[in-house]
Amino acid sequence: MTETKTLIREIVEGRYDERLADIYCDGSRVDREKKRLASAITEFVSLFGPDEPVEIYSAPGRSEIGGNHTDHQHGEVLAASISDDAIAVVSATEDGEVKLLSKGYDMITLSANDLALNPSEEGTTVALIRGVIAGMKERGCKVGGFHAFVTSDVLSGSGLSSSAAFETVIGNILSGLYNDNSVSAETIAMIGQYAENTYFGKPCGLMDQMACSVGNLCYIDFEDPLHPKTEKIEMDLDKAGYCLCITDTKGSHADLTADYAAVPREMKAVASLFGKEVLRFVPEEEVIANASMIREKCGDRALLRALHFYEENRRVRREADAIKAGDIPAFLRTVSESGNSSFKYLQNVYTNQDVAHQNVSVALMLSEKVLGENGVCRVHGGGFAGTIQAFVRKEAVDTYRDQMHALFGEDACHVLGIRKYGGIKVL
Repeated sequence: MTETKTLIREIVEGRYDERLADIYCDGSRVDREKKRLASAITEFVSLFGPDEPVEIYSAPGRSEIGGNHTDHQHGEVLAASISDDAIAVVSATEDGEVKLLSKGYDMITLSANDLALNPSEEGTTVALIRGVIAGMKERGCKVGGFHAFVTSDVLSGSGLSSSAAFETVIGNILSGLYNDNSVSAETIAMIGQYAENTYFGKPCGLMDQMACSVGNLCYIDFEDPLHPKTEKIEMDLDKAGYCLCITDTKGSHADLTADYAAVPREMKAVASLFGKEVLRFVPEEEVIANASMIREKCGDRALLRALHFYEENRRVRREADAIKAGDIPAFLRTVSESGNSSFKYLQNVYTNQDVAHQNVSVALMLSEKVLGENGVCRVHGGGFAGTIQAFVRKEAVDTYRDQMHALFGEDACHVLGIRKYGGIKVL
């Protein structure tokens, strides 16, 4: 740990510039991140005093690259850590007290010695913190208290997994302060999922936490969701000459619960016709051979969504193979194919409850017109409203961003990189 005054001086003087450029994918972000770190340390001092030596931890948001709506069918996913992140300025406490303030929110206080599940905390940040500490302890890790100031530039509600980034940063704090940074990224991800499922009360899968925790591109096979197979795949998007752009189309997510729920329900309805719970364990040829029966019993959309699942799994593997081979054009073609399948077969680009408002459809149309040969685009995350994803050549980014801002408002388009690190101790 380093004293706060010393750490701020070293940051301002440029001692950690190389480290920051490495973490945030882009040397042009160094000045911004230096100011952000110095400001966060200053906030910590105002909350907890100047005498506590501190450490700084970071966990990125994530972007789904391939595998749109496959994880709930025990399928395959390719996700990426992004350059936007949550950072925490932290010091250990000796009495087990946890005090954490996230920028813009109230102070949270709890004890690392009291990890009992409290139903009244469901849906709160307190539940996430308590759940991560409990998950660590259950896995035999050491736990303890800490003081922390947390700030995040991961866009909330954008499908970039700000909650998973928060869980991951808490897991890394405990790994660093009390376990010599020895807790694996995969274990921290599973602990984050446990906290969200058991303490927070949200039945999420593991993709978000795994992508935030592992770093770079993360291939995940959910054939056995309790023991998913993961592989970290290295990709230097900046070297390839592209940026990752996420555009918030400002569409409302209100009243879309039924749309989201219908996707896994219809896929599982098809699987149940063959005596299986999920499509992963139904051979594709059986689905095709029994298409007429599926149409009659489950409807046409269920059949189309099932066939999307099989093709999307193959696309995930093709994307991963293309990246390993350094074949960026093949990778981009497959991303585009994924987007087309999501629109035509998965049908999660707009809700049929309100066809007059199709923000995502409009964003995809304009993206294709503006980008031409300079990039590809697809729906991002769960769909129906919200965000789109585009891989854009660097030289076309400014024009693309301006067009997205003109249509959806200032700051709609976020230009990101794929960062090589998941959750880490920064300094």
